[in-house]
This record gives sequence, structure tokens and C-alpha cells, in this order.
Amino acid sequence: MLKVKDIMTKKVVTVTKETTVLELAGIYAKQHISSLPVLDQNGDLIGIVTETDLVEQDKNLHIPTVISIFDWVIYLESDKKFEKELKKMTGKSVGDIYSSEVVTVSPEASISDVADLLISRKITAIPVVKGGKLVGIISRIDLIRSMAG
Repeated sequence: MLKVKDIMTKKVVTVTKETTVLELAGIYAKQHISSLPVLDQNGDLIGIVTETDLVEQDKNLHIPTVISIFDWVIYLESDKKFEKELKKMTGKSVGDIYSSEVVTVSPEASISDVADLLISRKITAIPVVKGGKLVGIISRIDLIRSMAG
């Protein structure tokens, strides 16, 4: 049975929080990939940034609904969500738009477990971590390639 280590991409393109949004767009266009692990200055995985994070900069801003009663303003939606959305839309670097909540797998994980994660979490790629260090990335295309041959 195939494991993640058998089909993962070992040469991983990565970025840091300091990578600019313009540089990020260039990487996506040139490399034809949809997700990039974000590493700190020690080379540790701290998050992931996706094409979706980048595309969200061009979406329309949704202003939260509020009710004004006397001198109070009551948000009917989370004002924190609005702040996060605004930060993403105006972000100038990966640090402004990446997600620190990242799903990872071990090189020994089964391909079926990865497929389940990709589908259930609606993600396109998962960083592969061993001993706390990034050793690869596995994406939907890696699974498709393994089926083909």
C-alpha cells in the first residue's frame, strides 16, 4: 500500500510572512501550484497560504450588519470576522493573508487518509511534517498521478 512518502513532492516551494503579495502572485503564476507552506526564520512550518487567500483580496467587502439603539451600536455579526476580512483584503505580505491553522500529515500516513482529509477539509494540499520539520507536500494532483501510474 502506498504511503505519503511514496508520492509526495519533496522539493517544496515555500514562503515566509515577509514575502510580498506581488511575489506570491508571481510564484503561483510561475510554479502552477495552489498552496504554499509558510515557514518562519528557523525553517519551521507556521502556516499555509493558498491561491484563495490571494484571490480574496479582490472580492467585495461585506460590511457587518449593525443595529443602533440609543447610543449603542450592536453588531449582528462578528466584528472580528470583519477585521480579519479587511486585513486580508488590504494585506501587502503573506503575513497578512496566510492561515496559521494548517493540517499536516506524516510521511507514513496512508494515501486514503490523505484523500479523506483533502475532501473533508476542502483543501488542495497538505504539508508533510516529520519531527516538526517540513519534508514535503502532498496535493490532489499527487494522488491523481499515483492512480495513473
